[in-house]
Amino acid sequence: MMNTTVGWHVELEFKEDDTHTRAAALVRLPDGSEVRSHGHASRHNVDSNQPRVGEEIAGARALNDLAMQLLSKAHNEIDAESGRTSHPIHV
Repeated sequence: MMNTTVGWHVELEFKEDDTHTRAAALVRLPDGSEVRSHGHASRHNVDSNQPRVGEEIAGARALNDLAMQLLSKAHNEIDAESGRTSHPIHV
Protein backbone atom coordinates (compact mmCIF):
# COMPACT_ATOMS: atom_id res chain seq x y z
CA MET A 1 0.00 0.00 0.00
CA MET A 2 1.34 3.43 -0.97
CA ASN A 3 0.98 6.42 1.36
CA THR A 4 -0.02 9.68 -0.28
CA THR A 5 -0.08 13.14 1.21
CA VAL A 6 -2.90 15.37 0.04
CA GLY A 7 -3.54 18.94 1.12
CA TRP A 8 -6.57 21.16 0.97
CA HIS A 9 -6.49 24.90 1.39
CA VAL A 10 -9.49 26.54 3.02
CA GLU A 11 -9.97 30.26 2.53
CA LEU A 12 -11.93 32.37 5.02
CA GLU A 13 -12.90 35.96 4.35
CA PHE A 14 -14.66 38.29 6.76
CA LYS A 15 -16.79 41.40 6.34
CA GLU A 16 -17.54 43.35 9.49
CA ASP A 17 -19.31 46.40 10.79
CA ASP A 18 -19.86 47.50 14.40
CA THR A 19 -22.42 44.79 15.17
CA HIS A 20 -22.21 42.09 12.46
CA THR A 21 -19.56 39.75 11.12
CA ARG A 22 -20.05 37.66 8.01
CA ALA A 23 -17.67 34.88 7.04
CA ALA A 24 -17.29 33.24 3.65
CA ALA A 25 -15.43 29.93 3.42
CA LEU A 26 -14.12 28.21 0.30
CA VAL A 27 -12.28 24.94 -0.24
CA ARG A 28 -10.97 23.82 -3.62
CA LEU A 29 -10.80 20.06 -3.90
CA PRO A 30 -8.28 18.05 -5.92
CA ASP A 31 -11.03 17.03 -8.40
CA GLY A 32 -11.42 20.71 -9.34
CA SER A 33 -14.69 21.23 -7.52
CA GLU A 34 -15.26 23.98 -4.98
CA VAL A 35 -17.42 24.04 -1.88
CA ARG A 36 -18.51 27.41 -0.47
CA SER A 37 -20.30 28.32 2.72
CA HIS A 38 -21.20 31.28 4.90
CA GLY A 39 -21.51 32.08 8.58
CA HIS A 40 -22.81 35.06 10.52
CA ALA A 41 -22.39 36.55 13.99
CA SER A 42 -24.13 39.49 15.64
CA ARG A 43 -22.93 41.45 18.64
CA HIS A 44 -25.52 42.17 21.30
CA ASN A 45 -25.72 45.90 21.99
CA VAL A 46 -24.61 45.50 25.63
CA ASP A 47 -21.47 43.53 24.68
CA SER A 48 -18.13 45.23 24.08
CA ASN A 49 -16.87 45.44 20.50
CA GLN A 50 -14.56 42.43 20.05
CA PRO A 51 -14.10 41.84 16.30
CA ARG A 52 -11.94 38.74 16.86
CA VAL A 53 -14.79 37.03 18.74
CA GLY A 54 -17.21 37.82 15.93
CA GLU A 55 -14.73 36.36 13.43
CA GLU A 56 -14.37 33.19 15.51
CA ILE A 57 -18.13 32.67 15.74
CA ALA A 58 -18.88 33.52 12.11
CA GLY A 59 -15.85 31.50 10.95
CA ALA A 60 -16.85 28.47 13.02
CA ARG A 61 -20.37 28.60 11.60
CA ALA A 62 -19.05 28.84 8.04
CA LEU A 63 -16.63 25.93 8.63
CA ASN A 64 -19.40 23.84 10.21
CA ASP A 65 -21.57 24.41 7.14
CA LEU A 66 -18.60 23.57 4.92
CA ALA A 67 -18.10 20.29 6.82
CA MET A 68 -21.77 19.33 6.39
CA GLN A 69 -21.62 20.06 2.67
CA LEU A 70 -18.47 17.93 2.31
CA LEU A 71 -20.17 15.04 4.13
CA SER A 72 -23.16 15.27 1.80
CA LYS A 73 -20.90 15.47 -1.26
CA ALA A 74 -18.96 12.39 -0.15
CA HIS A 75 -22.09 10.37 0.52
CA ASN A 76 -23.59 11.36 -2.83
CA GLU A 77 -20.40 10.10 -4.51
CA ILE A 78 -20.54 6.83 -2.52
CA ASP A 79 -24.18 6.36 -3.53
CA ALA A 80 -23.47 7.09 -7.20
CA GLU A 81 -20.56 4.63 -7.30
CA SER A 82 -22.12 1.83 -5.25
CA GLY A 83 -25.75 2.09 -6.36
CA ARG A 84 -26.92 2.02 -2.77
CA THR A 85 -27.85 4.60 -0.16
CA SER A 86 -25.16 5.37 2.37
CA HIS A 87 -25.99 6.75 5.79
CA PRO A 88 -23.92 9.70 6.95
CA ILE A 89 -23.02 10.00 10.58
CA HIS A 90 -23.49 13.61 11.59
CA VAL A 91 -20.89 15.14 13.84
